[in-house]
Amino acid sequence: MATVIASSARRRGRAGELASHAVLLAFIAATIYPIFFLLNVSAKSRLQFETSPLAVEVPRGLYSYVVAWGVLYHSMLNTVIITVVSLVGLLVTASATAYIFARYSFPGKELLWYGLLGLLIIPGILTIVPLLVLIVHMHLVNTLWAAILPYIAGGQAFAIFVMRTFFAGLPEELFESARLDGAGHADLILRLVIPLSAPILVVVGMLHVLSAWNDIAWPLLVLNNEDVRTLALELLQFQ
Repeated sequence: MATVIASSARRRGRAGELASHAVLLAFIAATIYPIFFLLNVSAKSRLQFETSPLAVEVPRGLYSYVVAWGVLYHSMLNTVIITVVSLVGLLVTASATAYIFARYSFPGKELLWYGLLGLLIIPGILTIVPLLVLIVHMHLVNTLWAAILPYIAGGQAFAIFVMRTFFAGLPEELFESARLDGAGHADLILRLVIPLSAPILVVVGMLHVLSAWNDIAWPLLVLNNEDVRTLALELLQFQ
């Protein structure tokens, strides 16, 4: 009797597991199919798209990609330059500042820290006008620096806050051992803090890349010249 009950329980368990897997596979298919459909449609020839736009067919070429690249390659290059340079500038400056806040004491530290936290509650829309006036007075309009410098400055508060919290949680014993071995400030940052903080640096970097790559409001104000347009602006014009 016990054997029959155990066998029945195992069958019910396998049935439940199969049902769970089937539901998960359905969700995966529903998530992946639209992406596959878009890629398939984007690679179709003009004739294929006009005759059977919804059918899944083997693409006959990459005509659409060739045309799009010819239109968008320069703006994409501008976007890559702006994103990469601002990312490197943000990570270098924010990590150095966060390290100082996390590992050292100095007069006015708490006041500066609370002032930095106060910047987080200021809506970005309130800074657009004074920032635009500053960029105009610096004669940076229609240059890539008009986007790079504000992106570096605008991401400082959040990046420093997140990194400082992470840096403060690193064991002090590691720093003491490194100092006993003769490590200076640069060695502590480059050989100890940065390797141990790779996950948080990646998170901050990803958030910055998404923000800078997709931004359209600020480039629309300062990058009006066709030579310095970002990809978002070029897609708007292309549409």
